[in-house]
Amino acid sequence: MRTITLHVNGAERPVAIDDEAMPLLYALRDTLALRGPRFGCGLGQCGACTVLIDSQAVRSCQMPVSDAQGKIVTLEGLGSPETPSPVQAAFIAAQAGQCGYCSNGMIMTVTALLGQVKHPTEEEVRAALAANLCRCGAHDRILKAAMQAAGAA
Repeated sequence: MRTITLHVNGAERPVAIDDEAMPLLYALRDTLALRGPRFGCGLGQCGACTVLIDSQAVRSCQMPVSDAQGKIVTLEGLGSPETPSPVQAAFIAAQAGQCGYCSNGMIMTVTALLGQVKHPTEEEVRAALAANLCRCGAHDRILKAAMQAAGAA
């Protein structure tokens, strides 16, 4: 077993690993008790596990923890219940979650998009979210929240 240091939500966090290929998701949830990223499919296809690494959306279920270099931000690192990030606030205002399981991936993906494109079109938002699954059918509210966060609603 060896210890690696991850830069998560603005702090250096030591993580003991015994498997170099262990997914980053497991380190975040099981070792660091961060519950924003969720296990969905385990194949990087649903988006529930999305985190930001150096402002880029990354599927943490597919990234080996030993490869997780850079500044990692989870849902918990975006804001708090008292002071949510603009994207989190927009999702709350639009009631963009039904069961909420996909919310982490949707919020993290929109946050990454807005970091790259300040005022995306609806088509750009749809394209960014195309690989994130929502089985409840809250897509219209999610899109409304994303556009609101972008200042386009």
